[in-house]
Amino acid sequence: MDMMTMVQRLTAVYGISGREAAVAEEIRRMAEPYADEIWTDRLGNLICHKKGEGPKMMFAAHLDSIGLIVTHIESAGFLRVAKIGGVRPEKILHSLVRFENGTIGTIASSGTDLGKLSMEDLYVDIGAESREEAEKKVSVGDAAVYMGQPVQTGTTLFSPYLDDRLGCVILLKTMELAADSPNDLYFVFTVQEEVGLCGAHTAAHGIVPDYGIAVDVTCTDDVPGSRHTVSAALGKGAGIKVMDGSLMCHGAVVERLKELAAGHGIPAQPDLMSAGGTDAGPMHISHDGVLAGGISIPCRGIHSPVEMADLGDVDACIRLAAAFASSRLE
Repeated sequence: MDMMTMVQRLTAVYGISGREAAVAEEIRRMAEPYADEIWTDRLGNLICHKKGEGPKMMFAAHLDSIGLIVTHIESAGFLRVAKIGGVRPEKILHSLVRFENGTIGTIASSGTDLGKLSMEDLYVDIGAESREEAEKKVSVGDAAVYMGQPVQTGTTLFSPYLDDRLGCVILLKTMELAADSPNDLYFVFTVQEEVGLCGAHTAAHGIVPDYGIAVDVTCTDDVPGSRHTVSAALGKGAGIKVMDGSLMCHGAVVERLKELAAGHGIPAQPDLMSAGGTDAGPMHISHDGVLAGGISIPCRGIHSPVEMADLGDVDACIRLAAAFASSRLE
């Protein structure tokens, strides 16, 4: 299956944090030809195992997406909402959202100062004229995700939820390319990353890997007004994670990824983030420690309704992940 088809299929599936089962099922169907066994753990992580005699490697990409959850329905039918994950009010105003049952709405604001916009200012308008009408479509506790479709222009990809459905695509392509790997490979599609890196913690505890690689998006340092708190740039290749807000990556993993990139002619760049975490964090401190790092996809507009990535960078991430999965490590 080509990469764009995979992106289209995965971004179309509803899968907000805590309710990722439909995304996991879609990935299961894609992964079946490349895994020796597949199962879902108690928390909901989808684990695809390719058996091998070498070191145990865990690759993680998260299934879940951020969004909004209904906290109150007003008498006029408008929905007050809270955030699930890292939602910033100023990034989502006037965006379309959809609920799991297909109900569609738009995000509006009762506030007047956009510079001081808070979640309490936001509401979702689903076109209802009363609480009774709204309650026929939506209940308190229902959650909404951004609407939108992937669009490719040249090598540029625009889409909601590249974070981290694009990481899931990279894991799937890595499974295909690393078919002859001698290592014991676990490709884990984790749940509830956006609300606390939860799934990777339990998955790593169960798998007990020797090595852990998180595949996720990373912010870019190539936009106007950048404060240089991150290092990656769009179109410059795969990000080799050095640090983020959840860990300092193990030096041996960082160096091995650099060596593999240079040896295979894969464009790569250092990835440093002063804040924000990835699944590498909980893997790193599982049991008595895991040699963990990350392969990162430079992405603009992270956590907005339209994120942006370069397909050349995605290809570099796939090649680097496959090279690491197939390499001989002690």
